[in-house]
Amino acid sequence: MPSAHSFVPAAQWEDRRHRRGLAGERAAIAYLTACGWELEAHRFRLGRHDLDLVVRREALVAFVEVKTRRSMVCGSARESVSALKRRRVERVALCWRLRHGRPGDVYRFDLVAVSDRGGGRYEVEHLADAWRMDWSPC
Repeated sequence: MPSAHSFVPAAQWEDRRHRRGLAGERAAIAYLTACGWELEAHRFRLGRHDLDLVVRREALVAFVEVKTRRSMVCGSARESVSALKRRRVERVALCWRLRHGRPGDVYRFDLVAVSDRGGGRYEVEHLADAWRMDWSPC
């Protein structure tokens, strides 16, 4: 059965917010790998929800939500991750953990706030262990 969606290269995306989000995710990947993290997954999907990044440092696995902002008009990155968004990320993280987790892994949820300064310049803030799951030892 053919897919209802065809592949569209990111350069042809019409919504600039989506392009900015992808650029922020790339900046976050560059920052985290420079800090010694290994990229396990980028945009791991479960239905219509996804994990922006899954990174690993030895047995520590971080599920990373990336928020890219041009200004603080709509609030900080931390404020923009609602309880509903956290639950959705947690659900997808549990799926990733069941499929790809290793015995002895330790899990946490991080937030990376990327400030788009224009001209391809980004400021990255990594908030480790930004929240905890209420229903799992994650």
